[in-house]
Amino acid sequence: MPSPHLFRPGGPLLIPALGVTQIFGYGALYYAFTVLAPRITAEFGWAPEWTFGGFAVGVLLGGAVAPVTGGLIDRYGTRLVMTLGSALAGLSLLALAEARGLAGYVAAMVALQAVTTAVFYDAAFAALTQARGSQARRAISLLTLIGGFASTLFWPLTSALLGLLDWRGVYRLYGLSQFLVCVPLHLVFLPGRVRRPVAAAAVQAVAETPPEAAYLHGAARRRAFLLLAFAFSLQGFVISAMAVHMLTLLRGFGLAASVAVGIGAMLGPSQVAGRLAEMLFGRAVPPVATAWVAACLMPLGLLLLLAGGAQPLVAGAFALAFGISMGLSSIVRGTVPLQLFGPVGFGATMGRLSAPGLVIKAAAPLVLSVSLERGGVVVSTLLLVAVSALAAGALFALARGRPPG
Repeated sequence: MPSPHLFRPGGPLLIPALGVTQIFGYGALYYAFTVLAPRITAEFGWAPEWTFGGFAVGVLLGGAVAPVTGGLIDRYGTRLVMTLGSALAGLSLLALAEARGLAGYVAAMVALQAVTTAVFYDAAFAALTQARGSQARRAISLLTLIGGFASTLFWPLTSALLGLLDWRGVYRLYGLSQFLVCVPLHLVFLPGRVRRPVAAAAVQAVAETPPEAAYLHGAARRRAFLLLAFAFSLQGFVISAMAVHMLTLLRGFGLAASVAVGIGAMLGPSQVAGRLAEMLFGRAVPPVATAWVAACLMPLGLLLLLAGGAQPLVAGAFALAFGISMGLSSIVRGTVPLQLFGPVGFGATMGRLSAPGLVIKAAAPLVLSVSLERGGVVVSTLLLVAVSALAAGALFALARGRPPG
C-alpha cells in the first residue's frame, strides 16, 4: 500500500501535482488561444484586432487582481485560492465557449485572465514557498521543468482537437479539464492556511540567517523591487508578443511555413533544457546572477534572428537561445524574490511584482501586430531587442547593487 505520507498536503507529491496543473493551466488558458484565435476571428467575422484586443483587455484588467490574489494566498493559503481559481478557470472557459458577441467574448476573457493570477506560476511558487520555506529554490526549478512542456503538449493537442471539434468544443473540453484534473489536485496536495507559528518560525529563520544571505530591507528592498518589476514587465512584453506572433515573425524573414513551425516547436524543449541545466548545475550560482545571464540570452537570440533569420540553422540558434532564456526566466521569477525578500508574505510580494507586468503583457500582442504591419519584421525585431536588452540591464544593475552583507 502507498504510504499516507505521500498524499499529505505539501508532501512529496506536491511538485508533480503542481506540474500537472501548470501544464493544464498554461495549456488551456494561454497557449490554446494562439491556435484558436484565427477560428474565433473567422466565426465572429470581425478583424483580428478585436480578437487580440479582447484578450488584451482581459490581461489588462486581470493584472489589477494580482496583488489581491497574493494577499489572499498569504491569508488563506494556496489550497483554497488555487482550488477556487481552477474552478473559476473552468467556468470562465465554459463561458468563453458560449460567447455570442463582442460583449460576451470580452467579459469571458476578463474573467479568464483574472483567475490566471490564482493558478499560474506565481501562485504555484507561493505554494512551494509555504511548503518548503526558504529552501524552495530547488522545488521551483523542478516545477518549471515539468511546466515547460505546456506549449510542447498543448499547441499540437489543440491543433489536433480542431480536426474533431470547433473552437467552442475545444474550450468546453478544456473547461472540464479544470474541474476533473486541476481542482482535485489542488484540493488534495496543496498546503492549507499557513498558521502564525509557521510564519513566526520563518521570521526566526531570517533572524538566524548568515549576513551574506540576509534579506533586503528599507531603501535596498525598494530599489530591488522596482528593478525586478521593471525587468519582469519588459520580459513579459517580449514573451507575450512572441507567443502570439513568433510564426509570423519567422515567416517574415523568409522561412517556409513548415520550417517556421519546426523552429517554433523548439522553444519548449529549449526551455526544459535551460531549466534542467539550472537544476543540475545552478545551486552554486546566486539567483540574481542566473537572472541577468538568462536575460542576456533573449536579445542575443533576437539579434541572431535579425542577422540571419532566413537561414534555418541561424533561426534554430535563435530558438535555442530564446527558449533557454524563457525557461530560466520563469525560474528566477520565483527564486530571486525569495532570495532577496524572504518567504514571509511571499504571495503578496509576487502579486505586487506581477501587476505591472500583466498590464504591459496585455499590450504586447497588439503593439507587435501594429509594428509588423507598419514597420515590418526588421523594425519589430529591433523593438524586441531593445526591450529585452533593457530588462537584462535592469537585472544586471540588481546583481551589481546586491549588498555583500
